[in-house]
Amino acid sequence: MTVDICLFFATSGHSGVDVAVRHLVPELVRRGYSVALLKVREHGPSLDFSHERFMAIDLGARHVYTALPALVRWLRELQPKVILSDKDRVNRTALLARKLSGVASRLVLSSGTTISIDLRHRGRFECWLQRNSMGRLYPLADSVIVTSRGVAEDMAAYTGLGRERITVVPSPVVPDSLFAAPQPRPDHPWFGARCKPVILAVGELGRRKGFDMLLQAFALLRERVDARLVILGAGRQREELVAMASQLGISGHVDFAGFVSNPYAFMAHADVLAFTSRWEGLGFVLIEAMSMGTPVVATDCPSGPAEILDGGRYGPLVPVDHAEQMAKGLAATLRSPPDSDSLRTAVRRYSVSAATDAYLDVFGLPRWKSH
Repeated sequence: MTVDICLFFATSGHSGVDVAVRHLVPELVRRGYSVALLKVREHGPSLDFSHERFMAIDLGARHVYTALPALVRWLRELQPKVILSDKDRVNRTALLARKLSGVASRLVLSSGTTISIDLRHRGRFECWLQRNSMGRLYPLADSVIVTSRGVAEDMAAYTGLGRERITVVPSPVVPDSLFAAPQPRPDHPWFGARCKPVILAVGELGRRKGFDMLLQAFALLRERVDARLVILGAGRQREELVAMASQLGISGHVDFAGFVSNPYAFMAHADVLAFTSRWEGLGFVLIEAMSMGTPVVATDCPSGPAEILDGGRYGPLVPVDHAEQMAKGLAATLRSPPDSDSLRTAVRRYSVSAATDAYLDVFGLPRWKSH
């Protein structure tokens, strides 16, 4: 059996890449393509999707590098027209597997993080390895794609990979149907009949998301506005953040609601979404909230928010780790929210249909397969 497209991934199961793959695969199949998802055991992505033109294959290894022999065998059997991989370790393995398998597949390597900042939190050897592999090995691929201009410019500057070799491709963040679909009110007491505004934040409870700064900003906001804050997500910083809310005297007005698999209802009915990341590759939750017509206030972190908000045209951009400016941005947005339709229009390029067009262009395949 042969397939048109092979995806080789090893994800956490709840990352932006997982969201993108869950949206991309069914759309590729709908357009007539056969797709194989080659997975490292106990890693994502996991898809609740079945079709005669889709197969998910367990490579039988728990680590990316030890999956190499199985990956080579499957590439020889499937003879894909295109191979897509994501993240540096997976990308290096995909490069080697294509070489060893001898297949003539087009290889597209993807990266979705601001690499210079991400590597500050890695060991010295890992920094050296990723920097050099991107600069020296990625030119062996047919295409390198990233999620934002900021990521592209950072990768080129940090690794020496020519900027002309890097293509910005929008991620398939939002299903087209969600732009117009009404969302039910979430099952949460603060989203019922109410008069107090609700600030929403979504993400892993870790340092990168900047929720410590958000709590400080919310404490400042409450000096002016009787608002509430709901944070969706789980993570290692939960206890620390709960304690911080108590110290700031806002614990009765903050709800750490945990991980929610479908946050759209919360986004649609929040008064504003607060995005406080210290660094990103794009900023999926910004796009998701705007597709619901919900106002946003974001840190101007590398990379993504400035591009999504068009330099502040569609919502305030505030300095990273600046609680006072975040509080001012939230207050101003609550007083005078932007037009909902303009927010939806601004993120249409991240719809599944538009993003899939862009992916297929990079793959060198027609946007619809003729049979």
